[in-house]
Amino acid sequence: MKIKLDDLEDFARGAAFLGTGGGGDPYIGKLLARHAITEFGDPIILDPEDLADDALVFCIAMLGAPTVLVEKAANGDDIDLAIKKLADRLGRMPDALIPIEIGGINSTIPLVAAARTGIPLVNADGMGRAFPEIQMVTFNVYGHGPTPLSVVDEHLNSVVVDATDAKTAEDLVRSVAIQMGLSVMTANYPITGKVVKDYGVKYTLTLALEIGRAIAKGRRDGKPVEALISYLKSTEYYQDCGVLFDGKVVDLKRTTEGGFSVGHCHVEPLTGKGARMEITFQNEHLIAHVDGKAVAMVPDLICVIDRETAEPIPVEALRYGQRIKVVGASVPPIMRTPEAIATFGPRAFGLEQDYVPIRELLKS
Repeated sequence: MKIKLDDLEDFARGAAFLGTGGGGDPYIGKLLARHAITEFGDPIILDPEDLADDALVFCIAMLGAPTVLVEKAANGDDIDLAIKKLADRLGRMPDALIPIEIGGINSTIPLVAAARTGIPLVNADGMGRAFPEIQMVTFNVYGHGPTPLSVVDEHLNSVVVDATDAKTAEDLVRSVAIQMGLSVMTANYPITGKVVKDYGVKYTLTLALEIGRAIAKGRRDGKPVEALISYLKSTEYYQDCGVLFDGKVVDLKRTTEGGFSVGHCHVEPLTGKGARMEITFQNEHLIAHVDGKAVAMVPDLICVIDRETAEPIPVEALRYGQRIKVVGASVPPIMRTPEAIATFGPRAFGLEQDYVPIRELLKS
């Protein structure tokens, strides 16, 4: 696979869709990637199967609250330093990099890192979507923790974190990120190539690019939402999908608390009459109810898009009066095991709801 300058528009749009409202602003990420590729050349992208079992792989991410990430982007030196600090701690540079998630800016930041350093980027990630907390990663679900990890701010202040478990690592990193201004770079999850092959969500860079291309083609044909749904149905991961609601934003509460953008969004039909949807979010959309009945929930995808163009709308860009469609989609089987649901299912977010797969909810 290759991602070139001409691919960035489609790639960023597809990644924004998979970000389920979070993952950072895709427009900023696209600009950063464009600059890095122009200056340093195309990143090398590896298939997961091409990794040696004993290869050392670092996850790369920007961490913070989406509302802050919009105003405080990476500068490049912070990305390089995050990799170097973790490499210094481990005594060797990584053989490859991998996105921690496939969503928004956290899909393009790894492109920037790979272009700047010349270190190959793996066509996979640890979520198949975006999640707000560092322990909510498939590698952690199956026994491979995130530390040691490095955290670097825009002034190149840095911290290396060791923790006994992934949730403790999240709490420590979140505290550091708050002190650093809630927009930091991190290199984390130093894992082997075998772990990536066994527990990564594979080929998600390709999926993001193809989702963006499907939306672009749909716009040319005058049916972008239909084209998006058609492509999702053709994929292995996201095939159980559909439009959950069509309407306009009539109420929105969004605050920054504990290092996250949290709140809810209410949507009504365009006529103002009929059922009403409520979407609850913590950086990403967590659960959607229609008249009190759950219609989709984490880890399945809940994606808000413009109803005319299918442009994904991040949490920080939601506005009163927007005309939207809400799309739900399934996630890979590796993210629906009992261990996975315990880590990033509804109850992991404090929601009083047992996980019900979207495949079942779409039938009801």
